[in-house]
Amino acid sequence: MELIQSFSVDHTRIVPGIFTSRVDRLGEYSVTTYDIRLKRPNREPVIDVAAMHSLEHIIATFLRNDPDWKDEVVYWGPMGCLTGFYLILKGSRAPEELYDLMLKAFRFAGEAQEVPGTTPENCGRCLMHDLGMAKWYAKEFASYLEANAGNRTIFEYPGAERLVTGDGQQFYDS
Repeated sequence: MELIQSFSVDHTRIVPGIFTSRVDRLGEYSVTTYDIRLKRPNREPVIDVAAMHSLEHIIATFLRNDPDWKDEVVYWGPMGCLTGFYLILKGSRAPEELYDLMLKAFRFAGEAQEVPGTTPENCGRCLMHDLGMAKWYAKEFASYLEANAGNRTIFEYPGAERLVTGDGQQFYDS
């Protein structure tokens, strides 16, 4: 079985940032998956589950209400490893083009007064939210983005070098 694209990224070199994970062509259209990484994998503590859940609700709501972006948003959701989020948008843009949107979204989350959609009718785990910690992580990431705006590494996904045999087999060491 082939290793999927997101597992082919060198996670020992990922820093927090905004990265293009993959572009899928659907006929004449495309959708792009972006890796919005808040934590360095395997080196920093992951985002608390309840805070991650709250950030998902707050930022998904923000994105789907932003007048300039709402029609482009396909999906916003957490990574299983709890180090960041996936954003799927219609079309294909350079990660740098999402900088202002992500900064605005995380600033918004950092000032949120409530977590939208937290009733039993709206949420599958309505009691698993932590607004205070969500705000803390949001402010931390917004500050990081601001401090690293001129740093190219927050937009460049580190690929993994893989040994390829003569018959095309790839070896993965992870």
